[in-house]
Amino acid sequence: MLELFAHPFSSYCQKALTALYENDTPFRLRMLSPENPDNFAELLGHWPFGKFPVLVDDGRPVIEASVIVEYLDVHHPGPARLVPADPEAALKVRFWDRFFDNYVATPQNKFVDDALRPADSRDPLGVERAGAMLDKAYGYLERHMAGRQWAVGENFSLADCAAAPQLFYADWTHPIGDRFPAVTAYRERLNARASFARCIEAARPYRPLFPLGAPDRD
Repeated sequence: MLELFAHPFSSYCQKALTALYENDTPFRLRMLSPENPDNFAELLGHWPFGKFPVLVDDGRPVIEASVIVEYLDVHHPGPARLVPADPEAALKVRFWDRFFDNYVATPQNKFVDDALRPADSRDPLGVERAGAMLDKAYGYLERHMAGRQWAVGENFSLADCAAAPQLFYADWTHPIGDRFPAVTAYRERLNARASFARCIEAARPYRPLFPLGAPDRD
């Protein structure tokens, strides 16, 4: 059976989990937590950087969330194809996957990282710039999502697996609000998608870990 080394509160783990849930792919969750030190020790054996998620398929590690989703599409396909067979459509899906990781997750994580720093080591200018980048990303996505249901084409894809957790946490950190109604509506559709809704529920007990304070919603 596939094994996924992950934590349910991690946005990148949720990307991989959403793909697994989307196709009801059987797997074993190797929970990365202080209560399971052996799992983290084994993770380091596969990937010495200690980053996660890591998928292990019959002893073969597959590293990085986007690669995991593509690997599942190739080696453990289900009824929902998450990367289109058409090369041009696949390029669009991969672009939007990178967009959500680089232009939503990266500035959102700046807020989180800054909150975890000692008070005398905070970086207010960096946080201000991260907020400006998120606003720019929301604006770009607002124009793209007008009249669309999913990020690319008619079907839920890798791009949406990336968007769901990154927009979920970004809105907690730097609210989307009424300024970007198409983005807000897209986020709501993603939250309601059964595969990602499972991620939201699995992560709910860990909300006190959010250093900025999880809002009383979602």
